Amino acid sequence: MAILRIDASIQGPNSASSALADLVEKELAGAPIVRRHLATDPIPAEAWANAIQGTYVPAEQRTAAHTSAIALAGELAGELRSADAVIFAFPFYNYGVSQHVKTWIDLAMAGGEQGEKLLDGKPAVVLTTRGGAYGPGTPRDGWDHNTEYLRRVVADIWGADLTLIEREFTLVGVNPALDAFTETAELMHKTAAEAASAAGRVLASR
Repeated sequence: MAILRIDASIQGPNSASSALADLVEKELAGAPIVRRHLATDPIPAEAWANAIQGTYVPAEQRTAAHTSAIALAGELAGELRSADAVIFAFPFYNYGVSQHVKTWIDLAMAGGEQGEKLLDGKPAVVLTTRGGAYGPGTPRDGWDHNTEYLRRVVADIWGADLTLIEREFTLVGVNPALDAFTETAELMHKTAAEAASAAGRVLASR
């Protein structure tokens, strides 16, 4: 099984989303993995515009930027097509999807055919983490503009068989204002970690 893993955290070794992805990967017994880290090796911000503009220009009239962006878009789409399964470690930043992830998604879409389901029927594990709490009854209920967006792209647009794993309160222990939620945070961490390991075992069994 060929696995595509994409991380996007700016937290390096302290990343909560990458730690969950590591638990998924641990269950895969050395399966070949193609990796991208969108924070440490970001997609150029201008690549999407250049790829889109370049498609409306005859090939012989394209600039070097057009040609490079179109090739990168095709490469990203190809990685999704070629994968048997995917692991996405995508944290929640500023109430939405990371800029690194959005740039990657836009360019991957540009590299596919119109309406193409790049992950049609393939298993996809999306691991997303939030520093605070955004569920029903919390002061910021409705402020999470990340999770449903990822669901729409990965499952509805790209057609993957989605497993979504969420962890909240990752800033407990970092932000003293959240100390009252230590027990809740520990339970959320345990639940998410168990779900990540279980998702890895499911992938390994396919």
